Amino acid sequence: MASKKVHILEDSEVPSAVCSFIAELSRNAVQEKGKFCIGVSGGSAAKIFCNGLSTIGDLQWDKWHIYFCDERVVDFDNADSTYKFYKENLLGKVSLPESQLYAIDPSLPLEDVAKDYAKKIDAIQKGESGLPVFDLLILGMGPDGHTCSLFPGHKLLDETSLTVAPIRDSPKPPPCRVTLTFPVINVAKSALFVSMGASKAEMLARVLEGNECEPLPAARVQLTNGLVHWFLDKAAATQLKAKY
Repeated sequence: MASKKVHILEDSEVPSAVCSFIAELSRNAVQEKGKFCIGVSGGSAAKIFCNGLSTIGDLQWDKWHIYFCDERVVDFDNADSTYKFYKENLLGKVSLPESQLYAIDPSLPLEDVAKDYAKKIDAIQKGESGLPVFDLLILGMGPDGHTCSLFPGHKLLDETSLTVAPIRDSPKPPPCRVTLTFPVINVAKSALFVSMGASKAEMLARVLEGNECEPLPAARVQLTNGLVHWFLDKAAATQLKAKY
């Protein structure tokens, strides 16, 4: 069974394709169980999400529950706060209750931030594994192949007991963060990455087609019962060998 699906599009087509994909998943989840539980990230995907989905008229935002795949442990008025971005660029445009955009508590000690956020995601319906099952995770890939705040060579790549882990030595500032771990990432029903631009081409070839002894973090997103969708523009896909 295929574990991933790669969509190669013109750069102008990527945002609408991503938003249409997310919108359809939300409709199906709301129809099936009355809610849509999604994990989001920062970066270019956040801009696509907030700008594009707010223009789709039939979405039942009051049934959405939005969590963060990772978050920088900073105050909400700090430009590094992913929550700040979504609050300013999504709330007010759509009918999502602010209480359903689930923020960390940055006033707590780092380990307690992670424990507190784990309690929040614990409200999501569990699967056979006993772990919360997201309907969709929107993930990003950094220039080093990291995803969430899971970095190459870091001990958190092998974390199995926590659903949300603290990290105080992030190689990318700010150093203190919390992140979903692979056990909960890989039981999600669906996941997507958005990668655009020629600067991503070499790393995408390694992640999607490499056969490395120590797979890069983004390559470790292998859903147990779902597909990982990669939305790429043609520039990002130039070093891929396979036909998609």
